[in-house]
Amino acid sequence: MSIYPFSTEETVVSAARKGMSVAQFAIDTPDRVAIYSSWGNRSWHQLNSRANQLVRAIRVAGLGDGDSLAMMIGNRPEYLEVFMAALRGGFRLTPINWHLNADEVAYILEDCDARCFITEDRFADTAKMAMTSIPDLDICLMVSDKEQPELFQNYERILDLQDESDITDPEVGGHMLYTSGTTGRPKGVWHENRTPMLPRWSGPDPSIPLEDICLLTGPAYHAAPLVSIAHSLISAVPVVMMDGWDAEQTLALIEEHKITHSHMVATMFHRMLQLPEEARRKYDLSSVKNITHGAAPCPVHVKQAMIEWFGPVLNEYYAATEGGGGFTVNSHDWLKKPGTVGKPPETFDNKILDDDGNEVAPGEIGTIYMKAPETGRFAYYKDSEKTRSSYRGNYFTLGDMGYFDEDGYLFLTGRTAEVIISGGVNIYPQEVDSQIMQHELVQDVCTVGVPNEEWGEEVRTVIQLKEEVTGSNQLSEEIITFARARLPHYMCPRKIDFVDDLPRLPTGKIQRRIVRDPYWEGRDKLI
Repeated sequence: MSIYPFSTEETVVSAARKGMSVAQFAIDTPDRVAIYSSWGNRSWHQLNSRANQLVRAIRVAGLGDGDSLAMMIGNRPEYLEVFMAALRGGFRLTPINWHLNADEVAYILEDCDARCFITEDRFADTAKMAMTSIPDLDICLMVSDKEQPELFQNYERILDLQDESDITDPEVGGHMLYTSGTTGRPKGVWHENRTPMLPRWSGPDPSIPLEDICLLTGPAYHAAPLVSIAHSLISAVPVVMMDGWDAEQTLALIEEHKITHSHMVATMFHRMLQLPEEARRKYDLSSVKNITHGAAPCPVHVKQAMIEWFGPVLNEYYAATEGGGGFTVNSHDWLKKPGTVGKPPETFDNKILDDDGNEVAPGEIGTIYMKAPETGRFAYYKDSEKTRSSYRGNYFTLGDMGYFDEDGYLFLTGRTAEVIISGGVNIYPQEVDSQIMQHELVQDVCTVGVPNEEWGEEVRTVIQLKEEVTGSNQLSEEIITFARARLPHYMCPRKIDFVDDLPRLPTGKIQRRIVRDPYWEGRDKLI
């Protein structure tokens, strides 16, 4: 028996295979709210109707199955209207990070072969500058109060010209996200096989009951938040969209909407734990069933504190935009193996290899390789060389380093590009960061290798202190002493630098390369 109270599970799954599950929910529960946001709400009927109108508007402009649609929209209902239109219109959708500058946006528009570009007036200046350096697009829409935005057509007016009834010839679309570009230009991660998303509650073991509701905390253009809300909506689960994250507002929204599911990152845990005790106790968080987290390492003491506060509802994963891996761990298993990012099902085949391609023993650090699926393997769009360099036979790597323990649980130690080599010894900065993060005055930390004429590199730790704490030589020495009590001396920083803020991706992940680069400026070699 289906847990969906109107159509049968078979009917909904059949609709989902065409990218039309929302259309079925619009028939069954038209007035039920699908999206809550500060920019307005959408019922299932409204979300479905507007997706139909947008498909028709884009098709009128000449786009068809497989053509590229790019959007640069914040966390607001129009983002999901575009996403749902792509799913049923057969388009290849590329969400663009709205933190990028005009040159970077133009690069992605050109690289993804965009024929349609949709944005909003908050990002109008960047969008217009980007469009001056790329070929003409077939259709450009802007969500705006202006009747005719410069270089764009008004999103609402164009939709209003189209019929809102269900399209009769849906084609399953897909999305192509761009990597964060930690080395060189970002690349589109493309899976040629467009496999439709199916409701999570389909099958014998449904994972999202109908009464659930999902909170979007991070930017929807990033893979993990996007997948979280997309799976929710195609499972008839409403989404609450935060347009800009705030620690206490998160707690307030959980209480107000009785949030059951959310995706978060470690930085959010830090900030929520730093709220005054009065604020932390003020809100009822008992509705939460699952907080999925990943994208950046979470220090052991932070995760332990979150589990003590929220209960055993944290579920961690290790994956990437490219897919693969399958590493997951629930709170109960993590408490037995603090620091692990989990283990995959037995059907997955992952290896840790040394530089010569040999598997390493449990406890030994190497490069993590994941078995690529037989079908639907990822490729970097228009970059066959980068695609080939990521594979070793039927396995691929993202450059991450780690080790398996004796029970097969994975522990991450860093990325290949981040390894500090000092006097011929490999030092993994994440291990240093995890220990220094436990100092009571440290807000966040990033350890990098800096030039040393004798040793090649030396360990330098860059620290963002907690508010109202001022860096000093005395505090620097105190933190180094703190580190030496917890780490081998060769791994400890020789010097501490204090900064007001550390550069981050919107996902919360610190951009270690940006912290490291100034120390190497003007040198021919960066190692």
